[in-house]
Amino acid sequence: MDRFADEAVIEVSSGNGGNGCAAFRREKFVPNGGPAGGDGGRGGDVIFVVRRNLRTLTHLRYQQTFKAENGHDGEGRERYGKNGENITVPVPPGTVIKDFQKGEILHDFGKDETDFVFLRGGNGGWGNVHFKSSVNQAPRHALPGKNGESRKLRVELQIMADIGFVGFPNAGKSSLLGRFTNARPKIAPYPFTTKIPNLGVLRTEGRDIILADIPGLIEGASHGAGLGLRFLKHISRTPTLAFLIDLSDDKYLEAFDILLAELEAYSPELTKKKRIVIGTKLDTEESAGRLEKLQERLPNEQVCGISVFSGEGLDALAAIFTEMTRT
Repeated sequence: MDRFADEAVIEVSSGNGGNGCAAFRREKFVPNGGPAGGDGGRGGDVIFVVRRNLRTLTHLRYQQTFKAENGHDGEGRERYGKNGENITVPVPPGTVIKDFQKGEILHDFGKDETDFVFLRGGNGGWGNVHFKSSVNQAPRHALPGKNGESRKLRVELQIMADIGFVGFPNAGKSSLLGRFTNARPKIAPYPFTTKIPNLGVLRTEGRDIILADIPGLIEGASHGAGLGLRFLKHISRTPTLAFLIDLSDDKYLEAFDILLAELEAYSPELTKKKRIVIGTKLDTEESAGRLEKLQERLPNEQVCGISVFSGEGLDALAAIFTEMTRT
């Protein structure tokens, strides 16, 4: 679990504006020169940027404070201070920025991936050149720069995919992802092999379909049991769900109803998404005849069967995935 982070708490600060300068011209033959103090530079901004090579928020565990550079002070001879450098906070697609205290959503990168200027730097203070007037030819005051802003934020990641695999532990989700894509999820014959969401790209008919292997659910996941609650939120942005049911498991006829109930308990909206039911492990002796019984048990669902080991049904499933993601 240490290699994956889908939440982080960070503090961000924009830069302070530089101070204005109070100075006067001191040149040969000009003993009583006028004001010549320059303005302070503007403080740097805090900018969130999407980086598609990032898949998690792990990097924010190692850098939790982001501070933009302060603007430089103005100088004599009307030299203006340099603006402070902006600070950028890189995040993966699907990131949501929230206020730490109120939980209010400040920006959602699942809807808009353009750079987000969150905090503006403070303005630089005016130098004394701005204060010369007919009644004050030699102003001796300048303005300080404005302070920047600081905020404490909660950053959350919601995985974005076209199709999300839902199923009990060891139902074959990782095996199917590995067979369809170049992803290399950990696969082993025991529950909870997958502890982080894995993504892969299925290339078919010139299209790229992003598949997500969500860690296995167990009964009670919507109330915090097992690993399910932590990752159920990643399904919220997935328009299509694939329910994988292990046909070699004696409880295969109950699996779909339990999975659907867990999704509904977490969010009723999840049950309204497009879906397909996939019976897995057709190659095993225990699964003989069970696909037909599962289809009879779920007459209102689209049910198909596959074997990752033998390849049976995979071409047909790829075609179904392509059709389901067209609209």
